[in-house]
Amino acid sequence: MTAVPHTRTGKYVPRHAPPPARRIPPEGFLVVIYGGAVAVLALWWHHTPSVVGLDGWLTGAGRITGLLAGYACAVLLALMARVPVLDRVVGTDRLARWHATGGRYTVFLALAHTALIIWGSSITARTNVFDQTTTLVFQYQDVLWGTIGLLLLVGVGVVSARAARRRMSYETWHYLHFSTYLAVFLAFFHQLSNGEDFVADRPARLAWYTLYLGVAALLLWNRFLTPLRRALRHRLKVAEVHPEAPGVVSVYLTGKRLEELGAQPGQFFRWRFLAPGQWWTANPFSLSAPAGPHELRITVKEAGGHSRAVARLRPGTRVWAEGPYGAFTAARRSSAKVLLLGGGVGITPLRPLFETLPGEVTLVYFARRAEDLALRNELEDIAAARGAQVHYALGEGAGNSLPLTADALCDLIPDLASHDVYLCGPPGMTEAAKSALRGAGVPRRRIHHESFAF
Repeated sequence: MTAVPHTRTGKYVPRHAPPPARRIPPEGFLVVIYGGAVAVLALWWHHTPSVVGLDGWLTGAGRITGLLAGYACAVLLALMARVPVLDRVVGTDRLARWHATGGRYTVFLALAHTALIIWGSSITARTNVFDQTTTLVFQYQDVLWGTIGLLLLVGVGVVSARAARRRMSYETWHYLHFSTYLAVFLAFFHQLSNGEDFVADRPARLAWYTLYLGVAALLLWNRFLTPLRRALRHRLKVAEVHPEAPGVVSVYLTGKRLEELGAQPGQFFRWRFLAPGQWWTANPFSLSAPAGPHELRITVKEAGGHSRAVARLRPGTRVWAEGPYGAFTAARRSSAKVLLLGGGVGITPLRPLFETLPGEVTLVYFARRAEDLALRNELEDIAAARGAQVHYALGEGAGNSLPLTADALCDLIPDLASHDVYLCGPPGMTEAAKSALRGAGVPRRRIHHESFAF
């Protein structure tokens, strides 16, 4: 199958769909993570021949929770290290959910470790909890550093709570999150110098060093060195900003050897525009056309200060792009038939998939008004070239409105249950669509959705 990508010249050139990569079950990575947790518990078991008395049980539980918290910190950092194989197989949004869930457990484990160790040692020392806390914190320097790390970790947990996140910008939350690195650094040395399972066990210390240094190397390489190296190699810059719909613009970017990025339809980059007021933040935007050897394109809707400033970018502005990221690609497909279901600017990652996915593809595009249908001419040209169907569903009161229900979708696509569905749009729309698709008999494993809410 060939398709017809849009270019700034208005010409369409045939392209072949990229072959889907072999898919690895994301759950395989969870098995590895849980296996590491079992190994950590085995370390405690190896160093604990017996547990005697209440203080022994409390201290033992404190050691277990401390070991698990230390291991979980390394796992949390690895999940957000933007490792390409993790990102392609698991997906950025799922990694973010794992990270968020793991973060809550980690804070709980760290607090439980602190409380249990203090309680158990106070019984052993025959003193009260307050005096024992003061003794541990102020007479053992590494415990003091570990306490500071714990407070930083709890602080990050508080600002990451949903209620707190709503009250601050993504950029503020993102930079506050960097204090996690300091918290983990302080807790790491506290554990090695005071942890009973490491003090007299050199192989255990070496294993812990290997774990943490390996994660640090992943972070340094993928989050700092790789973006810098690619910025210098590919020399991305803004070529043109083109209006597509009210409040929606496409940004064309040119560069060198862009095919080396390996970007697939449906993926996104984190874009850092080196313009006044924008260089300090990097926001995720999907590619809205298949990547070319010398050109990329994103389509952005005004939804805040940063996205509004994108519309004012000048040609020649330098750009750093981190990525490509995301598993919202052809590799997820398992059926010969595909439904692309988009709402608003959610059409952005669906547009290149509509162009390149082989087989029978149907696109349904929800928008409030006809003038809000961004990239409409391109979608119709692609549909005509490949013999695909595209349906527009406008807001209530319009002549071609479409209720987002199982019955309405089945009336439109009678064999919907046999389709893979790629879904992208506003949160309310996507939740309603998931419910309607499940009601229409589409298996959960065939509903593919990736969110930027991380």
